[in-house]
Amino acid sequence: MRHGTIALSALALGLAARAVAQAPAPAPDDPYIWLEDKDGARSMQWVEAENAASLPRLEKDPRYAGFYKDAYTIAAATDRIPMPELTYGRVLNFWRDDAHPHGLWRWTTPESYRTADPHWTTLLDLDALGKAEGKTWVWKGESCLEPEERICTVALSDGGEDAVTLREFDLQTGAFVPGGFTLPTSKQDAAWIDKDTILVARDWGAGTMTTSGYPFVVKELKRGQPLSAAKEVFRGAAGDQVESFPQVLTDGQGHRVVLLTRGTTFFGHETYALTPKGAVKLPIPEKSNILGMVDGQVVIQLSEDWTAGGKTIPGGGLVGVDYRQLTGGAITPGVIFQPNARQSVNGALTTKSRVVASILDNVRGRGMVFSHGPGGWASSAMALPDNAAIDMVSSSSRGDDAYFSVTGFLTPTTLWSVDAATAKVAQVKAMPARFDGSKDVVEQFEATSTDGTKIPYFIVHRKGIPLDGSTPTIMTAYGGFEVSSTPYYSGSMGKLWLENGGSFVLANIRGGGEFGPAWHEAGRKTKRQIIYDDFASVAKDVFARKLSSSQKFGIIGGSNGGLLMGVEFNQHPDLWKAVVIEVPLLDMMRYEKIQAGASWVDEYGSVSVPAEKAFLQTISPYQNLKKGVAYPEPFIVTTTKDDRVGPQHARKFAARMKEYGLPYLYYEDTAGGHSADADIAQGARLSALNYTYFSQKLIGPAVTGAK
Repeated sequence: MRHGTIALSALALGLAARAVAQAPAPAPDDPYIWLEDKDGARSMQWVEAENAASLPRLEKDPRYAGFYKDAYTIAAATDRIPMPELTYGRVLNFWRDDAHPHGLWRWTTPESYRTADPHWTTLLDLDALGKAEGKTWVWKGESCLEPEERICTVALSDGGEDAVTLREFDLQTGAFVPGGFTLPTSKQDAAWIDKDTILVARDWGAGTMTTSGYPFVVKELKRGQPLSAAKEVFRGAAGDQVESFPQVLTDGQGHRVVLLTRGTTFFGHETYALTPKGAVKLPIPEKSNILGMVDGQVVIQLSEDWTAGGKTIPGGGLVGVDYRQLTGGAITPGVIFQPNARQSVNGALTTKSRVVASILDNVRGRGMVFSHGPGGWASSAMALPDNAAIDMVSSSSRGDDAYFSVTGFLTPTTLWSVDAATAKVAQVKAMPARFDGSKDVVEQFEATSTDGTKIPYFIVHRKGIPLDGSTPTIMTAYGGFEVSSTPYYSGSMGKLWLENGGSFVLANIRGGGEFGPAWHEAGRKTKRQIIYDDFASVAKDVFARKLSSSQKFGIIGGSNGGLLMGVEFNQHPDLWKAVVIEVPLLDMMRYEKIQAGASWVDEYGSVSVPAEKAFLQTISPYQNLKKGVAYPEPFIVTTTKDDRVGPQHARKFAARMKEYGLPYLYYEDTAGGHSADADIAQGARLSALNYTYFSQKLIGPAVTGAK
């Protein structure tokens, strides 16, 4: 599924979903139900008034202009690393800069890419296309027909919504295919069967979308056919929490499997192989993800235990299964990698003959290469820098080259390549430093949560800071959906915050995937309070070490992390001086009825289940606001175009605060979707607004003549 938020940190990969707005149902006890009308005239008038009331406070601060300039300069810098995508024997890249704020899709050769100044050829100019078509096109990726990878479908969103238009593109001619596949806007997925056939999951009309706004019907569409002529090949159910979608696996040896996935719940799904006899359900765990195929071995990441072939394989690891066993015969999965209690799989890619993976070891990155042979799976370690995060970037079944990034809080991102056949690595590119980190240091500590569990966290701070609690500090976390939070290099955070003497904390609370499925399961549904206890425990540990104090401490989170902020805002108002709540879930009694909310029942629980409803009532930020409490003044941020979580939560929370006479700042951008990715200016503006807010709250008024 897809992830993303507009949080300061890159960690908040957010909730995964695409959805449609639903008409608000009557709720007599909720006076702000009308704000759930996402694009209604009355709602938008309210948004305009709130923006006008809050933005001047931040934008007129003498620091704001400098923050925006620095953030924009960093985002638009032409010496950034152009992250590669290996396709069609080329290196593809999507690029934004000052001259192309919406972006260029472009290509170069692998040889040219390794030079200091690659020669790029433009495939698609989104700014020019948008101008010609009267749209604000936002890039959402492409999918190409393997093994040649010449023809692709490209996904374009108008304004940044999850809903996209799909168009056929020819990488050889560098143009849309005349008369080619063109699928109008919908929440949709497509997979190539052959050059004249695609499988499509989309809104086919009444009765083909789940209650959470996902397609559950997959059809086969032939070249030249209207959508009405497409042939149905698979059908989920309207009550499924997530979508049904097609996927085609190929490997370097020519093996091929067509898969259909039915998302019955967010974490559980049924997987089928499309055969000449129809869809055949595969006997693999529902809580697992298929990552690719190598040497006829389908690579699967487990999120639960799997008993097969006379043995039980614990959840959390990687296994390989002969693709022929999936549709008949006894299954004998082979273990590729089994993490220990302090490890997890952070990501994996398949090449022509290998699996390349990033492993977290106590939240520190390790690189591994795995090969399959007659005796099973063998592993090799990649020789990489220590104390850094390692993220997989790109690979292809056409060869054994793969790319991955290495980064740290004070270490600018570097791009590395690996020849997976030999596990030999080489640094290819390095991003210049965006701030002076020579005065800073990174430390990793552990806090003790309310149940005695040790919760690790990183803190970045100036060397030799006084241990008197006087250091302004921002803390973030995510705590959900088995998403791991790892160290990362943020030029804007370093330039706008660390250089001004601030500290930054990243907490590895439960709910994430830092230590495998059990770390996530510990905080799911009615067990979720422990996530919030973990977060508060980390803050208290920071205070106990005198690295900061409640009067100098701010917190930020987006999406599920925005829910985290809302809960912490309510439960521990005395611990925070500043709280940024971005694209959040806040009304947990109605979240299932707002945008894609129904798809997240597997994470949060449902109000239709008495025990889960009772728990949600205890944590729901909107319902638990109280009059007369000395809350910190929060900064609530959302976007109108968010068709995933939706702006409704943030609006209603702000309206309730106003009713109670509580201070707050509110900003709703009208573009950008859930990830605020309309253009580079939007991200720069949000960074500038956030750091201005934190500076006002944690540092104090701007000094005349200061930056």
